[in-house]
Amino acid sequence: MELEAAMAVARRRSFRAASSDLGVSPTALSQTIAGLEARLGVRLFNRTTRSVSPTHAGEQFLAEIEPAVGVINHAMETVNNHRDRPAGILRINSSVGAARRILSPIILEFVRLYPEMQVDLVTEDRPIDIVAEGFDAGVRPGDAVPGDMIAVHLEPIQGSAVVGSPAYFEGKAAPETPQDLLRHTCIRARMPSGSMYRWEFEQDGRIITLDVPGRLTLDDASLTLEAALAGAGLAYLAEWWIGESVRDGKLRRVLDGFVPTSAGLCLYYPSRRFQSAGLRALISFIEEARRKRTSDHVASIRRRSR
Repeated sequence: MELEAAMAVARRRSFRAASSDLGVSPTALSQTIAGLEARLGVRLFNRTTRSVSPTHAGEQFLAEIEPAVGVINHAMETVNNHRDRPAGILRINSSVGAARRILSPIILEFVRLYPEMQVDLVTEDRPIDIVAEGFDAGVRPGDAVPGDMIAVHLEPIQGSAVVGSPAYFEGKAAPETPQDLLRHTCIRARMPSGSMYRWEFEQDGRIITLDVPGRLTLDDASLTLEAALAGAGLAYLAEWWIGESVRDGKLRRVLDGFVPTSAGLCLYYPSRRFQSAGLRALISFIEEARRKRTSDHVASIRRRSR
């Protein structure tokens, strides 16, 4: 516990974040590290009110213990492979929007099927190195998965749409081409990197991007949806966010012939890392669910063709 605690603090550079990873309180973690430092007779971490970083002695110590801790964890996971059902913790990093999509159909069903497994789903929209941050896997759109990772598709493609509320369209002509948006009020989106998202369209066989005008800029899709429903402007959102609102007549789609599809969500994980029994079980669960969806889709087509 002490060694893993030291590695978690070094990885996260924060007692609070590391304590969350380990499932203990920040106070208990601080006491654990203090006890380890007292036994070793050296300070492993420099602590300030704003940051935590390894000392020179701490860096050397962590570099020495990391391979040994890895071997021990590997041995424990090897024993776990002989269990009838996998047990342990899976740490998954995901964007907020992706987490909303996978929670019910994947994560909740997985923990129901494997009651001895725990899933720690951490949401953040900034891109991270899941290995350096101590995650077993990540969830992102396929085109955002790093090239050195193995990806398991959760969906084939993802559609988007430009939408506005009936209140917004009162007294306004709906845009007929992407360029018409320059005369409309749009809800702009800020990317996790801080840059503005340029709305993407396919026109005359090529992809074009527009820095649309607008008085409101948001960095969260759920807030963008709320603003669009309130009539604040046109929004560019993934279809899964807007489906119910469009069906209920609360939002109206425009420019459908110009909005391209994009890569669907993927679960991804390191290609050169020992795969835990829990991660293998999750991958198998996803692949089996995908086969069932394909089989159900084929059966539905056959019924309609009769």
